[in-house]
Amino acid sequence: MRLARVTLIWALLAAAVLVPIAVAATSELLAYRGLVYILASFAGIVGLGLMLFQPLLVGGYLPGLSGYRGRRVHHWIGGALVGAVVIHVGGLWISSPPDMIDALLFVSPTPFSPFGVIAMWAIFAVAVLAALRRRLGLRTFRIAHMSLAVVIVVGSVVHGMLVEGTMETMSKAALCALVLAAATKVMADLWWRQRATPRGENPAE
Repeated sequence: MRLARVTLIWALLAAAVLVPIAVAATSELLAYRGLVYILASFAGIVGLGLMLFQPLLVGGYLPGLSGYRGRRVHHWIGGALVGAVVIHVGGLWISSPPDMIDALLFVSPTPFSPFGVIAMWAIFAVAVLAALRRRLGLRTFRIAHMSLAVVIVVGSVVHGMLVEGTMETMSKAALCALVLAAATKVMADLWWRQRATPRGENPAE
């Protein structure tokens, strides 16, 4: 029974990420785009999919990936997310430098641009925080990390929903909703867990 439950959980997570990618691969818009732009677009979709796993790993909700193992996978996926963002932004820069400059300067006429740029800088900031974790201290790191995580999730979800591109609307909305729900659930649980922890003690990571 336990094996069936674990299999179902991983199957649902895989479907939540792979279905939007598969549907996007059938988009008619791809016929009018160059290879670099297509790679950039799918890097963005992959990045959004990776975000679904991050809060679940922090909360210890993924079967077989709790404790130390879960934290290590969280770090690896964080690195992969940074890579996906670099490919996404770099590919769009190569495809259309003027549009990317406008986006980075927050003067782009497209409503989705500022949300994506803010989420991008927040992701890079988390990567820097991870590198400086021991110097910052656990409490400072957690507060900064959680605050930036809110910015990343909200910015990415709004950015993704506003973009009218290769992603199909329903599958995109479902993935965005799952990312938002997972982040909200884990942050609420961590907040209650911290309140329930006696002063002077650190809640288990």
